[in-house]
Amino acid sequence: MAEIIQEDKHKGGKKKPKKHSTAIDMTPMVDLMCLLITFFMLTTAFSKPKVMEIVLPEKIKKNEKVEPPKIADSRTLNIIVGPNDKVYWYPGKPDPAALVPLQETNFSATGIRQVLLDRNRALFKKIEQFQQDVISGKLNIKQDSLQSAIRQLKKDDDTGPIVLIKFYKKARYKNFVDIIDEMSIVGIARYIVTDINWIEEGMVEHALGMPATSSPTAKK
Repeated sequence: MAEIIQEDKHKGGKKKPKKHSTAIDMTPMVDLMCLLITFFMLTTAFSKPKVMEIVLPEKIKKNEKVEPPKIADSRTLNIIVGPNDKVYWYPGKPDPAALVPLQETNFSATGIRQVLLDRNRALFKKIEQFQQDVISGKLNIKQDSLQSAIRQLKKDDDTGPIVLIKFYKKARYKNFVDIIDEMSIVGIARYIVTDINWIEEGMVEHALGMPATSSPTAKK
């Protein structure tokens, strides 16, 4: 409640203040509050949370013997996330007798993404062409069905790389998100996050110019 003070003159020249009470109309404030509530309700409903889709393997039951899948060396691509946002990669399997030198790259568009794209070009073109057919109207398909069809294309692929993602002990957690994003951008159908072995740790240390300290006995 607000008050307005006015001066009232009386006889003799004396001034006596006169108080008048006034009321404030709160109706516009109520309207504004309703508009704000409606605005926040709509923006919250339309904003979808950004999540990273990761397919996890089925849990192995106790005492269950599971034969590891056979992976062709020609399709195997090992990616090692190193320190200082560096990425190392090599094809095939690690061999202590003949160590393959690591190729160094980074997370730029011409870095590890280009390596993955070169090895996954056939599947990437299929997915890209499929999406273009949907955009142009050649294929009339819903968004949910589109994602299911892309997953089926990845499942049926038998030529793309099988990527083994590993992390050096000084790698940053931020790079875990970066490398998973690259898998999604390029459309890699099969990849797995696994432990780095002592051979690969030595390969990274050699690439960094450090004295190799990793060995089978140091892991025990």
